[in-house]
Amino acid sequence: MNNITKLFWDKYKEENGLANIDTSAWQFGADPDELARLVAEGKKTGTCSLHKLYEIDGELLPQVGQYDIILNKEDMPVAIIQTKKVEIEQMDKVSEVFAISEGEGDGTYQYWWDAHVEFFSEIVKEYEGITFDTSDKLVCETFEVVALYNDYR
Repeated sequence: MNNITKLFWDKYKEENGLANIDTSAWQFGADPDELARLVAEGKKTGTCSLHKLYEIDGELLPQVGQYDIILNKEDMPVAIIQTKKVEIEQMDKVSEVFAISEGEGDGTYQYWWDAHVEFFSEIVKEYEGITFDTSDKLVCETFEVVALYNDYR
């Protein structure tokens, strides 16, 4: 976490009485600037990832109540989000409501489907012996923006 991001988080924590709360800062994979913009505008309130990669990468699953800092492609903070809901669903069973909450493209389920099949098919190529199938489980997170960096500058 760079100094600007740390200062943003520290100020938010202080103002909200979150002294002992940690966070992580990250970019969305496909198009960090566009997706961060959609978050800041309130159009993107959901995100998903491949469940099996959490175990492979040794990462913990997201938890309801956790805070994350969304970064742009220059690793500058855009927003702090708080996770409100986490569900594990097979991709082919993800609801249209959730898919649309991702706020991407033309806002349709079909756009979400096509974009995620392409994205997950590419990302598994980084792992030896891993494939992607539309019956794979996804970690579907619903979140809300709790702070915008521009409001803290």
